[in-house]
Amino acid sequence: QVQLVESGGGLVQAGGSLRLSCAASGRTFSDYALGWFRQAPGKERELVAAIGWGGGGKYYADSVKGRFTISRDNTKNTAYLQMNSLKPEDTAVYYCALRYRAYVLKWSEYAYWGQGTQVTVAS
Repeated sequence: QVQLVESGGGLVQAGGSLRLSCAASGRTFSDYALGWFRQAPGKERELVAAIGWGGGGKYYADSVKGRFTISRDNTKNTAYLQMNSLKPEDTAVYYCALRYRAYVLKWSEYAYWGQGTQVTVAS
């Protein structure tokens, strides 16, 4: 089993920044690719950013390219999502999730999930 705990969400004005963290415990964190997903009310869960198990491969949704940066520190079993130039449409619950080895876009392919952290961007 793997336990994931997200932190760093909150309320921010449009144009502001937040840094989300995802702390993992349990199985070997470095064996897993990590995805940051978000889900807004009434919308499907979507992959925002993902990073390979070694940190070399990264993916960003078009909606966040150039604004969000995903990273991980396998020595600390922690991943991050730096979110800059936030927009009201970024408002959602953000989740981190793990998938063995490679990331994919489909949320149902991820085995382990955190509880989520709310991000609210005020206009």
